[in-house]
Amino acid sequence: MATAVALAATACGPQKTEPVASSSSVSSSPTAGTSPEASPSTDNKPGETSPSPSASASASASASASPSPSVKQVMANGDESDQVRELQARLRQLKLMSVAPTGFYGSKTTAAVKTFQSKNGLTATGSVDDATWKKIQSASKKPTADELRPSTVNEVDAPDPRCMTGRVMCISKESRTLAWMIDGKVVSTMDVRFGSENTPTREGVFDVGWKAKEWTSTIYHTPMPYAMFFSGGQAVHYSADFAARGYNGASHGCVNVRDKGKLSALFDQVQVGDKVVVYW
Repeated sequence: MATAVALAATACGPQKTEPVASSSSVSSSPTAGTSPEASPSTDNKPGETSPSPSASASASASASASPSPSVKQVMANGDESDQVRELQARLRQLKLMSVAPTGFYGSKTTAAVKTFQSKNGLTATGSVDDATWKKIQSASKKPTADELRPSTVNEVDAPDPRCMTGRVMCISKESRTLAWMIDGKVVSTMDVRFGSENTPTREGVFDVGWKAKEWTSTIYHTPMPYAMFFSGGQAVHYSADFAARGYNGASHGCVNVRDKGKLSALFDQVQVGDKVVVYW
């Protein structure tokens, strides 16, 4: 029986659409969400592809002609700085942005600033002038270190009612987060990804059956550190593939965590018998 469980437990390697020797392709997962390039954390920062010369020239001409000499522009689309990160954290406090601060002023930040300006009687330019910045500062508080660099890229979902009592790993497929909760209070959070359509992560209420600080899949020969098994061969465990590739991939049913340090701390706290809730 123990041998059968152990063999089943080793089936949670990263799924790939090409031979193992290839490092360029990983199958997409409906439950895993979008690729890193489409991730809500990017704020549409431009990639390596540059705009056409005509488009660049047109944009430059438009930019040079549009600002009024009397308006002081503090931050605008395309800027990247710690001040932009603070702006994004303040906009998140005001419920105008749901993504984690990146420090890059992209389309999502522009849209949030426009909304703030419209609601506060300011000209909705999407750029932050001195008046807009002062109003945003007065309407929000100085961001904490965790607000500036949140522990999860994804915004943590509201806990399932089944997570509100006892010691629970509360795992939301909707927000792709794991919240470690004790008696209804969130102790820590981390980003997670799930199995593919063909090997989905099971939903429901489970218990941690056993733990293994060091474990390796005998099928895929991939390490599964800090594994906490909750449903047959499905476990919460650290995934180097998730850390390297983000959501451009999936597990074979396990709950992958990409922050090894946070999972190590969680592994030390979770006890056999603690509850696991996986839900949408």
